Amino acid sequence: MASIFTRIINGEIPCYKIAEDEHNFAFLDINPNSIGHTLCVPKKEVDKITDLDEDAYHSLMHFSRKVALAVEQSMECRRVGFTVIGLEVPHVHVHLIPLNTMADATFQTKVSPGPEIFEATAAKIRAKLQ
Repeated sequence: MASIFTRIINGEIPCYKIAEDEHNFAFLDINPNSIGHTLCVPKKEVDKITDLDEDAYHSLMHFSRKVALAVEQSMECRRVGFTVIGLEVPHVHVHLIPLNTMADATFQTKVSPGPEIFEATAAKIRAKLQ
């Protein structure tokens, strides 16, 4: 059965899309640690980051860096944290989390923006990618 991320990539589940290229896809996390929390995933469903071949790994990291720069430029934050945990969904994903405090990186504190905030946030980040 396809992971929720594969279903998002395939358009079966809606998302707040940020960017995509031939091999990767980025969208806002719907249960974010902070406003602008973005997930970058390879389009090919692979469970663990260590299971990616070297080219796919480098492609995902290059793509994630490009998206992170746009997040950093569009969100009020001290920096963007990168983390790969991947226990919730068996599909490699890089969390890009706008950080102002260490608590923003712990996954213990969540924010609950409404659809208008998600849309505005996605638009701001996409604008920095142009």
